[in-house]
Amino acid sequence: MLAQIDWSRPWYDTVRPAFDRLGLEGEDFLAAFNRNASALGLRNHAGLPLRFVPQSALPEGTAYEEFIGATGQVPTRDNLHDFFNGLVWQTFPLIKRQLNALQAAQIAQAGIGKSRGPARDAATIFDENAALLLVREGSAGRTLVDELRAHSWLAVLHDQRALFDSGVRLCLFGHALMEKLVAPRKAITAHTRVVFAGDEVLALAPDAQRAWIDAHVAGQLAAEGLRTADFTPLPVLGVPGWWPGQDRDFYLDTTVFRPKRSS
Repeated sequence: MLAQIDWSRPWYDTVRPAFDRLGLEGEDFLAAFNRNASALGLRNHAGLPLRFVPQSALPEGTAYEEFIGATGQVPTRDNLHDFFNGLVWQTFPLIKRQLNALQAAQIAQAGIGKSRGPARDAATIFDENAALLLVREGSAGRTLVDELRAHSWLAVLHDQRALFDSGVRLCLFGHALMEKLVAPRKAITAHTRVVFAGDEVLALAPDAQRAWIDAHVAGQLAAEGLRTADFTPLPVLGVPGWWPGQDRDFYLDTTVFRPKRSS
């Protein structure tokens, strides 16, 4: 199963260090997850030590997010979806903890119904399909974000592609997004959250930069909550340098790089 993952792909840069720390021999990753969780001191929002347990540990009728919040145990299946979920817990533990706190609070308030409700829905989208776009503070960065939100794909991803060398970085977060990219397709699209940062953050080494993003975004979620309006779409293979053949025609494919819908 794990042999399907091409770790040379740039979209796995964010979680590759967590994978390398596992030191896996074979594909039995649950014990390695728990070893790393213990070494990192991972805890849930209630302060309970985080452990990865077989899916069978989840009681029937209990919501997955509720169970993690109450026990610190993350039910984990032997598949790529849950494998990437574990890597994200080990990469962005503060964001994952805050998302779980939001989800557990919504379940405690509204119960488990056919509809998750807007706050829990936004947290689920973040958890499954989000990417974090780190952008340098300043007029150039804010113009780029405005153009991204306006779906000016050619201007952002082609004409300003040089900004992605130093002033813009995309970090994948959603574990379902990572799973889909095992078999990359041009149409795969992330729900992107923009994170503005100063020069000092852009200059950090990758590990330190991820830690800053983790603490900063977790703090924002705790203070402000989360809405689906906080996301903007971004076709992942359009990120400069992430796929071959990114000429003008690549970005003029409106079946993928769709124009903004009129209000």
